[in-house]
Amino acid sequence: MAETTDGIELIEVERQHTAVVRGTIAMGELPAFFDSAFEQLTTVLAQQEMVLEGPGFALYHGAPAEVARLEVGFPVSSEVTPTGDVEASHLPAGTVARTVHAGSFDDLGDSWGRLGTWIGAEGLEPGESMWEVYLTEPSPDMDPADLRTELNWPVST
Repeated sequence: MAETTDGIELIEVERQHTAVVRGTIAMGELPAFFDSAFEQLTTVLAQQEMVLEGPGFALYHGAPAEVARLEVGFPVSSEVTPTGDVEASHLPAGTVARTVHAGSFDDLGDSWGRLGTWIGAEGLEPGESMWEVYLTEPSPDMDPADLRTELNWPVST
């Protein structure tokens, strides 16, 4: 059951198979890493005839600082066969605080901060990992205000 407060839901999610490209990347290099990772993933998943279970995401292991340790990928219906940089992984099961960020990727930090503040105010313990789901596929000619990014932060009591 979902609880909503200030646009934030507390929900239970199931473990989800994913196909990912992992990296430890300087923040300024993230756009190029994302482009390369999604290109590789698209090719490998098509070759393996994998069924996508949702839009692209980035799973961050620890809060990004000057460098981010992350997995970029897609949820898939079954385990991918590792090929090149593409590996099998998963999104974790458990209780997640979730909200949707509307607008530019440049402003994601503010929304993550608001989500973290809410988690603390609710007396919850934030997990070390968190993930973004890119509900709107970006394109060069789109208005950044039209972007929608789902933010997911596992929590415990």
